[in-house]
Amino acid sequence: MASNKSKGVAIFRVVSGNFLEMYDFMVYGFYATAIAKTFFPGDNPFASLMLSLATFGAGFLMRPLGAVFLGAYIDRHGRRQGLIITLGLMAMGTLLIAFVPGYATLGVAAPLLVLFGRLLQGFSAGVELGGVSVYLSEIATPGRKGFFVSWQSASQQVAVVFAGLLGVLLNQWLSPQDMGEWGWRVPFFIGCLIVPALFVIRRSLEETPEFEARTHRPSLSQVLRSIGQNFGVVLAGTAMVVMTTVSFYLITAYTPTFGKNELQLSDLDSLLVTMCIGLSNFIWLPVMGAFSDRIGRKPLLLGASALALLTAYPALSWLVREPSFAGLLGVELWLSFLYSSYNGAMVVALTEVMPADVRTTGFSLAYSLATATFGGFTPAVCTWLIHTLDNRAAPGIWLSGAALLGLLATLVLFRRRGKEIAEAGNPEETRAEKIDEYRKARSEEH
Repeated sequence: MASNKSKGVAIFRVVSGNFLEMYDFMVYGFYATAIAKTFFPGDNPFASLMLSLATFGAGFLMRPLGAVFLGAYIDRHGRRQGLIITLGLMAMGTLLIAFVPGYATLGVAAPLLVLFGRLLQGFSAGVELGGVSVYLSEIATPGRKGFFVSWQSASQQVAVVFAGLLGVLLNQWLSPQDMGEWGWRVPFFIGCLIVPALFVIRRSLEETPEFEARTHRPSLSQVLRSIGQNFGVVLAGTAMVVMTTVSFYLITAYTPTFGKNELQLSDLDSLLVTMCIGLSNFIWLPVMGAFSDRIGRKPLLLGASALALLTAYPALSWLVREPSFAGLLGVELWLSFLYSSYNGAMVVALTEVMPADVRTTGFSLAYSLATATFGGFTPAVCTWLIHTLDNRAAPGIWLSGAALLGLLATLVLFRRRGKEIAEAGNPEETRAEKIDEYRKARSEEH
């Protein structure tokens, strides 16, 4: 059995790429208004912002394709090699967005290049979360899978905090005019600078023993056939993921826009709240992941989604009536707790219900479909709802709908696959035996 130290090193190596993936998504959301002025100028600020947010959401449309094609590659050729490829694609998209001149210089080619960069990032991200989650589940100590897999989501919060802190510092050092003209690019440049270090870290990954011990490596056609046979599970998983993606992007990527445009708070206040939310998520996710190992996934999923359904809109209604830094922080800390409680159980449950030979593809497809259809467009949908309904608390309606979908999906999925998930927290004897057999064979070879 590998030592706790070696397992900790393995966790760090595999989640390092998650940092770049989430960092790039966050900085785009943070500076959506400045990006709108640079690449989508116009006389109507609302239309300009909507184009910027729609481009943000468009990257999510590529996720299902990335989930299928890159997921099938990972399920056939290995977790390590696939995760290196996803990091490379994400880096290319980041470089493109960072260095493309604005509309004033390139004309219509500028927003098209930015859109291509977002699509490239989305294709990579379609399997990044699934690949990392499956890797963590396959190296997890028996009975602690929830805790191990929770670090996939927890690692993303480091990026949220880092991006928020960088935004706070830039707002202190630069004037609003400089931030709007060129300062927003600085976080993207920094993202480019850390790419080489992330490549070195991820290249040191070892393949998971469980994958190495597997004798059957499915082809793309076999993966697609298996996904078709289990598409009901994928759809139920998709519905369950909606709650996670909507709540996450609402309390992180959309916060700066909501705080500035709807609550009339300063950029500094909104970014400080976002930093605190990232830190809160980072603390609660592994705690609730470990808690799900003790009490099971279902109670956390049902409890968190029910509370979100009942409290999201009332909390935001109170906030918009009395907008303040403290109010925004308090409401979002509550939503952070609900998100972390739900996600800490949801991600590991999703790895447990997917067939082993297509685990990465199935997980990634469910996650990507939810993000592409609901979560990724959360900033744009919230902006549109507020404008259409003339109700600044309208994002609470969107989150309540996602919570209801998550609640129903949990009931359906656990009814169909309840036995498999319920037993997931117990030692996996068959899995352990296969890995032990593989390790013995390797030792005899040497």
